[in-house]
Amino acid sequence: MDHFEGVVLDYLRADRALFVNSQCCIQLNEGKNPDTSGPHWYCDALAVSFKEQAAYLCEITYAARAPSLLARLRAWDEHWPGLRAALFRDSGVPLVWTARPWLFVPQAHAARLRASVEAFAHLPKPRITCLEEVVPWRYRSWDRGPYVDPGS
Repeated sequence: MDHFEGVVLDYLRADRALFVNSQCCIQLNEGKNPDTSGPHWYCDALAVSFKEQAAYLCEITYAARAPSLLARLRAWDEHWPGLRAALFRDSGVPLVWTARPWLFVPQAHAARLRASVEAFAHLPKPRITCLEEVVPWRYRSWDRGPYVDPGS
């Protein structure tokens, strides 16, 4: 697990309408063993919102340059219809629901990442949240609402 992954997972779980499966295996081809069935990925977290009727493929990095993240997003773009079918088959995410990546990256790298994913043909536009926003002193743990500073 990445050093910052636990912080992001706590942030995701603070929304009571969001259900999180960390290190979720997304396996394109049905089979008993993803290592022998073809392309598959271990997504940092699959977050499902019943309220929004949406699924988010969450990826977390604090790397300045994120070649592995971009490679993963390119692969997802290439296999998007199959990936959506796999989410339905294995995780029960209805095909009529929205599904898209949710990326957690340092604020200093968010703009560059946004520009890098513009060219993807099939992958929906990722939701991007800056890591600086998910630190535990920025939100309440029971509803992800902002803390009210009594001095203001």
